[in-house]
Amino acid sequence: MAKKVKKRKEIKRKLLHKYRLVILNENTFEEKISFKLSRLNVFVTGSLFMIALIGLTTLLIAFTPLREYIPGYSSTRLKKQATELTYKTDSLVRTLNYTNKYLDNIRLVLKGDIENTVVNRDSLFQQYKLDPSTVDLNPIKEDSLLRAEVALEDKYNLFERVIDKKNLVLFAPVTGAVTMNYEPKEKHYAVDVTASKDSPVKAIANGTVIFSEWTADTGYVIILEHEGGLLSVYKHNGSLSKFQGDIVRGGEVIASVGNTGEYTTGPHLHFELWDNGTPIDPLNYIDFN
Repeated sequence: MAKKVKKRKEIKRKLLHKYRLVILNENTFEEKISFKLSRLNVFVTGSLFMIALIGLTTLLIAFTPLREYIPGYSSTRLKKQATELTYKTDSLVRTLNYTNKYLDNIRLVLKGDIENTVVNRDSLFQQYKLDPSTVDLNPIKEDSLLRAEVALEDKYNLFERVIDKKNLVLFAPVTGAVTMNYEPKEKHYAVDVTASKDSPVKAIANGTVIFSEWTADTGYVIILEHEGGLLSVYKHNGSLSKFQGDIVRGGEVIASVGNTGEYTTGPHLHFELWDNGTPIDPLNYIDFN
């Protein structure tokens, strides 16, 4: 027991024993600075200095841009860029999916590989038929006031009023005899029209060229997209006058009649008409004679 007490006193004496740290001038040995230190003071001071240094380093890393230069820490700018790239990637994937579906539909149009579809011409106009007995034709007060106001305006109007007509007018791409009709049961979703070679092939309406290339089966093919989801397809052409992305107007020359492709049977135009992905009979809308 006495040895333990003596050992504690010896440790305490060493910790509290004073030492003098003197800084002298090397040439004159003049005393400049002196410190009275003990081992305990050095330990406590060193510990406090280390704690302060650690705290200051933590603050610099947590609240200053210096953390961006430390490996393992990501910058705010990089996080923002990563978030924006994630949104852009998601939009690109969605757009790519829509484009792939659109190209698949175009591929089906080119191959003619689609299930048989029978379209009744009368059914196209069924939605526009109304039963007169179900319509109240008696004018209301607001209608009478509007008619009177319009009549008063037209009374002093020197110019004829222009009425916009949005009905789509389809031109005949070529003029000739129809040698093969629209036969969906035989997967012939088109009409074949004979014409002299190099005769001009015209656009049936205003639209955009979405395909203009050579195919082994049907030769030179051009496809136009019109308003309302309408597609017009022209196959077995001798040459093409328009390219993908061109804007064309109804009646404008886009190709010439030819005899190209493995499935051709002579100079003629293989013409297809598609309405929102469904083939329709062109003879119901176009007179080729």
